[in-house]
Amino acid sequence: MKQQNRRSFLQTALGAATAPVFIPANVLGADAPSRKITVGFIGVGGHGTHHNLKHYLRQADARVLMACDVDSNHLSRAKERIDTHYGNRDCATTKDFREVLARPDIDAVMISTPDHWHTLMSVMAVRAGKDVQCEKPTLTIDEGKILVNEIRRHDQVFQTSTEDRAVPVYHRMAELVRNGRIGRLERIEVVLPRQPQGPGDPTPQPVPEALDYEMWLGPAPEAPYTQDRVHFHFRWIWDYSGGIICDWGTHLFDTAQWANDTERSGPVEVDGKGTHWEEGLYDTVKDYDVTYRYANGVTMTCTPGNPSIKFHGTEGWVGNEGWRGALKASSPKILNSVIESGETKLFTNPAGEHRNFLDCVKTRTDPYFPVDIGHRVSTVCHLANLSIRLGRKLKWNPQAEEFINDAEATELMSREMRAPWSLG
Repeated sequence: MKQQNRRSFLQTALGAATAPVFIPANVLGADAPSRKITVGFIGVGGHGTHHNLKHYLRQADARVLMACDVDSNHLSRAKERIDTHYGNRDCATTKDFREVLARPDIDAVMISTPDHWHTLMSVMAVRAGKDVQCEKPTLTIDEGKILVNEIRRHDQVFQTSTEDRAVPVYHRMAELVRNGRIGRLERIEVVLPRQPQGPGDPTPQPVPEALDYEMWLGPAPEAPYTQDRVHFHFRWIWDYSGGIICDWGTHLFDTAQWANDTERSGPVEVDGKGTHWEEGLYDTVKDYDVTYRYANGVTMTCTPGNPSIKFHGTEGWVGNEGWRGALKASSPKILNSVIESGETKLFTNPAGEHRNFLDCVKTRTDPYFPVDIGHRVSTVCHLANLSIRLGRKLKWNPQAEEFINDAEATELMSREMRAPWSLG
């Protein structure tokens, strides 16, 4: 039987209701078109295709109906991959994400765009009735606050898309710390990578025929095209991202916040020192040395190097070296400790963020990295950037989500969007 979407199936079934009919088991079972979660992909570049799309195509209860990207080269490769997987030519394509949101037969969207689009697209998606899985981070603190309010107001499912909470080593160390295996937590050491390249060529170039550059810029300020501005390189430009601290901090800072039991609040003080790229196109943080202080007395440092995390307590330490590096501890007793029944067991899904999101779309519950927690960890990143940019220590009220007696820092909590784009 040719596969049908839920609407065509229901219409056909209702139209034939007066006559006896034999329906194949696959139409009514778990693989029935009417039971699949239909997904639109917005952004199918490197990570969008090679990570997110790859994982979605493995999910038997999901069906990718449409792909969107401002680069037709990305779009054609994604369509080919989707159609090959399903054995047809049915995947629709567009360069305008609003066409994805307008389709009533799409249940959820996977957003894998540059950071300056994350909040705006997510807000527009939930207003259109879609559940959302969106790459991290937000662009500003205020955008994150708006995103949280919109998700909760519309009662949609939202997954901040990172794999960390499903990675055994990070889940394990957070549980060990939360359950007191290193005693009282005193200090966290976070090491993020250095920016991998720079300073970027600002020389204006002709816009490639395949690229809708105006749509790529979207709400960001108008700027001349150069190949070092778009696609992967957007991460090192302030107009589109928060640099290496936002790119990597949303990974390891989340494990830190999780273990510190501050995932829904944050630090009360940040003292950041560093330099920025000054010649060329890139202008985000280059070198950095950041210290945070939490209300519970815990301090957290952040420096560049081999991405790692280490928790120090009154009775030992636990951590790792390198991304997904093996778990290490100050004693075999800590390393081999068993989390017993009745102790704190942190919610995860070993199958990863995509599987977790689809499960939560069905149950209408929060995924393991919901919008509130994603916003809070993005805020930790933004606080570092703002302290470095202003060149001084900043005091932060995590309950009110505002700077204390600092109008200049408060002004940097938001950025204007280029017309006609708006969160209003």
